[in-house]
Amino acid sequence: MKEKLRSLISTAVDTLARDGTLPADTRVDVQVERARDKTHGDYAVNTAMILAKQARMKPRDLAEHLVAAMPADPGIERVDIAGPGFINVTITADAAYAAVRDALNQGADYGKSALGAGEAINLEFVSANPTGPLHVGHGRGAAFGGALASLLTTAGYTVHREYYVNDAGRQMDILAASVWLRYLEHQGETLRLPDNAYRGEYVRDIARRLVEMHGDSLLHPAEVVLAEMPLDESEGGDKEEYIDTLVIRCKELLGTEAFETVFQLALNQVLDDIRDDLGDFGVHYDEWFSERSLTQSGAVEDALTQLDAAGHLYQDEGATWFRASAFGDEKDRVVRRENGAYTYFASDIAYHLNKFQRGFAGCIDVWGADHHGYVPRVHAALQAFDKQPEQLDIRLVQFAILYRGAERMQMSTRSGQFVTLRELREDVGDDAARFFYVMRKPEQHLDFDLELAKSQSNDNPVYYIQYAHARICSVLGQLREKGLSHDAANGDRHLTRLVEPHETELVSAIGRYPELIEIAAGAREPHQVAHYLRELASHVHTYYNAHQFLVDDADLRDARLNLVLAARQVIRNGLALLGVSAPESM
Repeated sequence: MKEKLRSLISTAVDTLARDGTLPADTRVDVQVERARDKTHGDYAVNTAMILAKQARMKPRDLAEHLVAAMPADPGIERVDIAGPGFINVTITADAAYAAVRDALNQGADYGKSALGAGEAINLEFVSANPTGPLHVGHGRGAAFGGALASLLTTAGYTVHREYYVNDAGRQMDILAASVWLRYLEHQGETLRLPDNAYRGEYVRDIARRLVEMHGDSLLHPAEVVLAEMPLDESEGGDKEEYIDTLVIRCKELLGTEAFETVFQLALNQVLDDIRDDLGDFGVHYDEWFSERSLTQSGAVEDALTQLDAAGHLYQDEGATWFRASAFGDEKDRVVRRENGAYTYFASDIAYHLNKFQRGFAGCIDVWGADHHGYVPRVHAALQAFDKQPEQLDIRLVQFAILYRGAERMQMSTRSGQFVTLRELREDVGDDAARFFYVMRKPEQHLDFDLELAKSQSNDNPVYYIQYAHARICSVLGQLREKGLSHDAANGDRHLTRLVEPHETELVSAIGRYPELIEIAAGAREPHQVAHYLRELASHVHTYYNAHQFLVDDADLRDARLNLVLAARQVIRNGLALLGVSAPESM
């Protein structure tokens, strides 16, 4: 009905433009909203206030002209003008019941929209460094990104899900060195792994695999590895200098080819684990994009060449700098160091340019909140390539804080003392994890309550919603037990029998789902779907507790069954969008 009202108001605007009430070239994006107060009707339209200045008349007077020019429609019961010029529309009961018909007839397609008109969007999310298993903080980005992808797809966008694999740079070298040191340890060499190396059990697992594949061919004595090393942190030295020197020593001793062997084994083992973990969590990608490929293909150099030709680069103290401050960043940024190596930012510039070169109209990046300082520089780089800031939408996700009772869990990927996403999923289940992760705005802090997530109570939102779905399924079981049948066509003919307040409220809630999808997609906020489902479940539970569905009156019984089955379909659709199952029994 909302789309029909947009059309009716647009027709009225065109009519007024033709008769001279409005300028001939008048164009307006008609905004139709659900009325917040039912006494004001079902929908509110503010078009008169938007166009009043162009019409050179008071908004209320223009509203009268718009109402008079609106084509008649059998689904509209009444149109009123309220306040400074709002057009309030009350729809007929039959128009409201159309939502029940649509939900039943369209099934899994109910709620789908053409809002996006097929616009191609690159959605990059998680993209955790492949230096260890995903922890519960990464899980929030995964759940949010997966739900956002489904939401945008439902709203008519063409979404390309992408994981940016940071398979280049210092952290990957440290991982490879950490694996090799554990390999030496496994071969009987005595040495101490630096505190800032990667130390989790997964590093030992990769090292054991290295032994299985290569035996002692990569073995070097510990005294040779540690000869003439600088002091480490325990001896009063600089820990970062120590680990960097250790990486250099590993490369020197192993040689390029052997070090690459260790590097690739570590990368592939961790990446396979991440891919499996996300896949089991219901999060899948269209592409795993390699950072290394940008350098190997010359994309980084090409991007810097373009910036240089446009006058956006300069040299200072042997390094190459990008004039980020000219585009709103707080300072200029290095893109090539004195030693000729590209910075991570240089790769990021090339990567984002590459996204648009692949034909995406818009890009959405889902980053951890600790990357907030990185946002202005990436936007600055894209502006230097004549891209508009709004073409890159960066969503920052606060890491979830996990509690076991009163104990806050630590999540350091180097120390190895972290709670993995896999452990969380095994503890509370995929459904609870996915729902809890997305039930708040991503930029808000999330304290993940394990006990609540596992509880079978109305305080647990995912249980509450799934139980509403299961309750409706149980009604069908009762129907069969009583030897009764459900005639959907008869129920459709008698939807007007649904006049109880609990029924009309549930009908209205079902009708809001397609509108909610468009609003949530436009705002990039899947948490709105979670909140809506909680509200819809509340309507279902209240209705279930207050009324009998399997009444003797067959017409009323069929109508009520149509209503609750429509609600069940909407719950299924919404939960599926969030990556949560809809069990038929609980």
